[in-house]
Amino acid sequence: MHKVLLLLVFLNLVNIPVIQNDEPVSLYKTGDDPAWAAKNYNDKNWSRVRGDTSDKIFWSRTRLDLRQVEPELTPLGLQIESFGAFEVYWDGVFIGNNGQLPQNGKPETPGSESSYYRVPDSLISPGSHIVALRTSQSLLPHVHRDIGFKMNKYTTLLTKPLVTMSYMNLMAGAFLIAAVYYFFLYLNSRRRPLDILIFATTCLLFFVLLIMEYLKFHVVIPYSQFFIRLEIIGWLTFANALLVPWYFIIQFNFKRGKWLMAALLVTLLLLYGFNYGHYDLTARLYSLAMLIAAIIVVLNGIIQKEKGGFIVLAGLLISGLMHKFIFYDYGLFISFTIIVLSMLYLHSIRTSVIEAEHQQAVLLSSRLQLELLKKNIQPHFLRNTLTSMMDWVEESPREGSRFIQALAAEFDIMNEISEQTLIPITKELELCRQHLSVMGFRKEINYKWEQNGIDETQFIPPAIIHTLLENGITHSEPLPGNIITFKLSYSLSGNHHKYVFETIAKNREVFTSRSGGNGLKYIRARLTESYGQNWVFKSVQTENGWLSTIQITRS
Repeated sequence: MHKVLLLLVFLNLVNIPVIQNDEPVSLYKTGDDPAWAAKNYNDKNWSRVRGDTSDKIFWSRTRLDLRQVEPELTPLGLQIESFGAFEVYWDGVFIGNNGQLPQNGKPETPGSESSYYRVPDSLISPGSHIVALRTSQSLLPHVHRDIGFKMNKYTTLLTKPLVTMSYMNLMAGAFLIAAVYYFFLYLNSRRRPLDILIFATTCLLFFVLLIMEYLKFHVVIPYSQFFIRLEIIGWLTFANALLVPWYFIIQFNFKRGKWLMAALLVTLLLLYGFNYGHYDLTARLYSLAMLIAAIIVVLNGIIQKEKGGFIVLAGLLISGLMHKFIFYDYGLFISFTIIVLSMLYLHSIRTSVIEAEHQQAVLLSSRLQLELLKKNIQPHFLRNTLTSMMDWVEESPREGSRFIQALAAEFDIMNEISEQTLIPITKELELCRQHLSVMGFRKEINYKWEQNGIDETQFIPPAIIHTLLENGITHSEPLPGNIITFKLSYSLSGNHHKYVFETIAKNREVFTSRSGGNGLKYIRARLTESYGQNWVFKSVQTENGWLSTIQITRS
């Protein structure tokens, strides 16, 4: 037990900050004098405000109070976050430089915003020390930024960003793979669902956001270009703040989505305008606006009893807490990761629904295949047909042979198309003509077939025109001259394909509505199977017989 206590004490000692004054105050003076680096130099008259230094050299002096440094923390390192090109002096001893100050007519070579220095062991002792910087900031003289100091073991200062970056790279790789996968899924989808595109774009932007946030560990960025990266991060956060609520609007069927997106866009633009230059604050406010908009949508989805509403709401609330209580650089990405996982959860629900619909469609297709076969092998049809065939063979063997050939051809076509969802219109017309030949022999009625404007490159569900033809034969009586005429016309207007099927005959008296007949139900089922809701079917009685219209909308 005592060993565990000693370990905890040791860990606590390691985590104690080396610098005791948490917010060291820097003093500034414009000019250049090597004596200003000395530890005991009297800087009482120096200013806490840097002032306008233009392209001149200026000095800063900062007092750091150190605690007793354990051997485990040596060699000790110093991290400085500051703009400019500068030389670093610890108690008057030069320990390194960042960039190159202007000299002998040569312009300044800008340093990076963050730099690391090893402090000699001989200069480390408990108490007060002076860090003096001899600096020029000629490329961004108008930017007045406080100097930041961190002290820790030198190797820890160097490796800690690399460890953090490795975890973030793993996360970035996961989002890149997700983005590529869902882009492929979108491009290879016949429906091109917008929510898939939004999710893929969100993953891609989040990948780029991670890369840009930790780009400073991959590439040395001069301080003069420091704000470019922050500006890019801001716009990436802006885009994600729009895309995430948009995705939830689609998933939860939010009816006022356009108004909410317009209000969110205006809010984000106002935040950008009022907080320009305050990059971290602006990104936080973007995220807050995104969370508020997303929560509004999810709450509405819960009221509408949409699936996954409570899980997503919990994810959004956890994301908000992470963003509030965890250090910004980590909290931002943890909260965004939770949000993306919530989006992925919703997508999995949608996928399961689509899979269930697919299974139902497969069952429907199998049932329709059986219906199609039953239409021609029902005992009633076969008995009457075979009886008529026997009479024709006895009375006129030649005509009886033609009858048999027509029936065989019709069955061959039925067998060929029964397992297909769409067939060429030419195959459908051949089926209709063979059926008229069979029925002409059976009923000894003169059936005439006419067609107009048929596009032979088109495809339609199997036997839907054939079913209209059967209905026309069953529910019609011939006109004088023992004639029944069937007309099929096709027209194209934009992306609307229209088929008009007309039966010209005398209608038989019926006692029930034909709208509920099995034949018309078959047609509607086949149209739904192939075109979803993108079709209109009407069938009405006319003075001349019966008129049926099928209009199909294709993108």
